[in-house]
Amino acid sequence: MRCEIVAVGTELLLGEIVDTNSAWIGEQLALAGIDHTHGQVVGDNLERIVGALELALSRADAVIVCGGLGPTQDDITRDAIARVMGVPLEHDDEVADRILERFAARGRRMPANNMRQALVPRGATAIADPQPGTAPGLICPVGEKVVYAVPGVPYEMRLIVREAVLPDLARRAGKGAVIRSRTLRTWGESESGLAERLADHMAELDGAGPDAPTLAFQASGIEGLKVRITVKADDEETANRRLAAEEAVVRGLLGDLVFGVDGETMEHAVAALLEERGLTLAVAESLTGGLVASRLVAVPGAGDWFRGGVVSYAPDVKFEVLKVPEGPVVTAETAAAMATGVRDLLGADVGLGVTGVAGPDSLEGHPPGTVWLGAVVGDEPPVTTLVRLPGDRERVRQFSCISLLDLLRRLLTGAPASTFGSR
Repeated sequence: MRCEIVAVGTELLLGEIVDTNSAWIGEQLALAGIDHTHGQVVGDNLERIVGALELALSRADAVIVCGGLGPTQDDITRDAIARVMGVPLEHDDEVADRILERFAARGRRMPANNMRQALVPRGATAIADPQPGTAPGLICPVGEKVVYAVPGVPYEMRLIVREAVLPDLARRAGKGAVIRSRTLRTWGESESGLAERLADHMAELDGAGPDAPTLAFQASGIEGLKVRITVKADDEETANRRLAAEEAVVRGLLGDLVFGVDGETMEHAVAALLEERGLTLAVAESLTGGLVASRLVAVPGAGDWFRGGVVSYAPDVKFEVLKVPEGPVVTAETAAAMATGVRDLLGADVGLGVTGVAGPDSLEGHPPGTVWLGAVVGDEPPVTTLVRLPGDRERVRQFSCISLLDLLRRLLTGAPASTFGSR
């Protein structure tokens, strides 16, 4: 069973609204073992919607069209579906009664144009939607294929998809497969570098047949790169076993580049390591201006291990508060002194320091993106590393945050010193 999603709405094309509906529906299809092969976004134009539906039906067994079921003149999804089916729209008394009842229950007058929502393509089934909206979902047979129409309002859409669309799809598909994915989050390597590390293994998977796991890369900007592992099996237990086995292989190839799984952020990884070792942390920030501390306190329970931070933006604050030796501030020595100074000042076990040039102008002869990171754990000597970060001022600041946290992660996991070099 192959399924395609068609999102309707000119506002989606203009970027006024982000199409989160298609992402959510795609996730539900994967969990249900339904292959989601294509997706389209089309504006509120009858001919274009008809064309999108015809294209979708030419390559999929089922189409979920989202949006365009409201009462206004530009809500023309039902008209387009009727055109594709080759049938007229007919007034559905049950749908009309439900709409009238909902307005009456709210003590509101129903505008006449709401009765447009009671028009249903002949041969289609209106979904008795268990939700507070008035737009009904539709199940529309097109030969041996089917088009599902669901509202664009996320809450209404999700109820109808869960309670009507997915069960109907499962019935049509018969015995379905189980599709499961897991995402490994990495930092410290380029996308091409990751691909090179995994190239031989991916070639093996490509030649292992249709049931082999698949790998895909996703760039996530300031959050690093993700490697998504997807498996397909006949049952949940087999899928989870295959997923765990493939994760172990990929982790073996990527090593300490991997810092988290699925929704785990770098700060979650650092928090877990600090809690495990019973250590407390303090942070001294220059160019990041408090961003590191902000990320750390977003982790629940941060009060157990995070002592606090000092935003030493001005040089004299570095010198007077953190006892950094006077002189140039974009140096390894400054980063180390900041880490040591904030550790001692706040009585922490671990100190972090970050100093550098966010841009757009150079500083002390260093170009934007030049950043020194420093970390000190207990009585060990401070460790520093130079990173040269790309992008505008905001990206340099954000990249500095995750790079600093990654330095600490590697120190706490005992990574070799060679991995702390410039990236």
